[in-house]
Amino acid sequence: MDDVERLASEVIRRLKGNETGTRESGESETGARESGGAATARQEPARQESRNEGTPSGIPVAVSGRHVHVARGVLDQLFGEGFQLTKLRDLGQPGEFASEQTVTVVGRSLRALECVRVLGPIRTYTQVELSGTDAVRLGIDPPVRPSGDLIGSESVTVVGPCGAVHLKAGAIMASRHLHMTERDAREHGVADGDRVRIRFTGDRALVLENVLVRVGKSAALELHLDTDDANAAGVRLPMAVKILR
Repeated sequence: MDDVERLASEVIRRLKGNETGTRESGESETGARESGGAATARQEPARQESRNEGTPSGIPVAVSGRHVHVARGVLDQLFGEGFQLTKLRDLGQPGEFASEQTVTVVGRSLRALECVRVLGPIRTYTQVELSGTDAVRLGIDPPVRPSGDLIGSESVTVVGPCGAVHLKAGAIMASRHLHMTERDAREHGVADGDRVRIRFTGDRALVLENVLVRVGKSAALELHLDTDDANAAGVRLPMAVKILR
């Protein structure tokens, strides 16, 4: 058994112990950690969401902590065959949700990030989204990519209560991106695939470049940042921003 397998076995043992403790106490460890809310952009396992209404003069900001999207087969390996994710709360994009389930992500350094939130619904691919700070912790160098662009991305091991899965590729730092409908795109004068600049004001004022525009029929207007970008810009939720002309 190599070092990664030994570490995965230990994580699984601890996760099973935590499950027993949760059933006995009636409160999950994750729920206790998150009970303080998400007023700032500090690193947390689940995505933080702005609840502002988007208008041409104000785009709501959402901050994504480290999280995992899973395919059906990987979910079965991590949590057991036929396992179904249980919704913790809805996210800003229609149909997406943070689940109650979390996993541990292990990098080449054999350091681990625990309580990494699994987001639903199930996808056709498995993807681990990290910040640059997370990557340093894990000893890996994931590329900056749009969601789903995983060819040549970083390898990590994902550990759940029932097993571990080694991903030869799957870990990325998500591109800064802006969700909007076709109507929103017309109002803001942009198109799907455009790269725009976003201005942040305040004590840590800055301009973020290379923000990818993603247009979808059922999308909710929302800027998605990881925690590194959000902290650099001094983001405090809820807030709204503008595209820089």
